Amino acid sequence: MKYIKKIIGDRIYLSPKVVNEDDIEKLTMWFNDFNTTDYLGKSKIATTYEDEKKFLENSAENEIAFLIIEQAKDNMIGTIGLHKINHVDRTAVLGICIGNEKARNKGYGTEAIKLMLDYGFNYLNLYNIKLDVLEFNERAIACYKKCGFKEYGRRRKCNFTNGKYYDKISMDILKEEFTGDYIRNKNI
Repeated sequence: MKYIKKIIGDRIYLSPKVVNEDDIEKLTMWFNDFNTTDYLGKSKIATTYEDEKKFLENSAENEIAFLIIEQAKDNMIGTIGLHKINHVDRTAVLGICIGNEKARNKGYGTEAIKLMLDYGFNYLNLYNIKLDVLEFNERAIACYKKCGFKEYGRRRKCNFTNGKYYDKISMDILKEEFTGDYIRNKNI
């Protein structure tokens, strides 16, 4: 068994990040591809195999991260996580990346976010989950709105990508704004 089915949805499941050669290589390729990193605002970073391996092995205490696995093929298509978890204020920051280009625009990101929100609000007892997105990433903004996120702020022209400055949009969702039951392997 290559991946562990922790959180199961309709077409994908979330597996705790594992450190194996194939996944590290795939993640390193994704995080060096402008088609992925431009939309994450991370094209200025050059990620080595060793950097990615260290990152995966040394996850922070205040985060939980998963691989996004396509159920039909048992194929890793991306990553998702809750970072900067604060159990006193009950807050976290959501991060997601669909690195596999063939898996984009198929609703996998929306499903992964809904699974993560369900887990964050109903298992981790979080109250507010936020994220940041660059203004040109219209596909992601539409996805976040579909999942219930609302814009609460904007930092103007703070990200320099491919010769231009872009706004960073801050969005969040509160527990009472989240509706739905998305995790399929719940027992109660």
